[in-house]
Amino acid sequence: MTRREIREHIFLMLFRKDFHEATELTEQMELYIAELETPSLEEYTYLTNRFQTVVSHLEEIDQTLSEAASGWKLNRMNKVDLTILRLAVYEMKFDEDVPVKVAINEAVEMAKTFGGDESPSFVNGVLAKLA
Repeated sequence: MTRREIREHIFLMLFRKDFHEATELTEQMELYIAELETPSLEEYTYLTNRFQTVVSHLEEIDQTLSEAASGWKLNRMNKVDLTILRLAVYEMKFDEDVPVKVAINEAVEMAKTFGGDESPSFVNGVLAKLA
């Protein structure tokens, strides 16, 4: 799996998270990964660890987003945009292997793929305030 594919899988797992109870988190993660075409043990471990790490930082990530997205409440944001922003903020703040510019670019590309017409510029604008 490429880094972009892994990032997209993490995005999709995070997106699912908002529609399930916290107690179902592990089960939902397992169900998602089971749908993938036979990930290697290394890919499985990386996906699960990355997903759980992002989830463990969500409170801090959401606080950062609340400050950067002035005029927007997180619960009023488009869920796709919010999920993309959460993953990008995680990469910008906690993943030393991902340069900030790469995190922003990848988030904008995901917004083009998964979001609405305004998503890429919205995501870019919020993340630019954090760069």
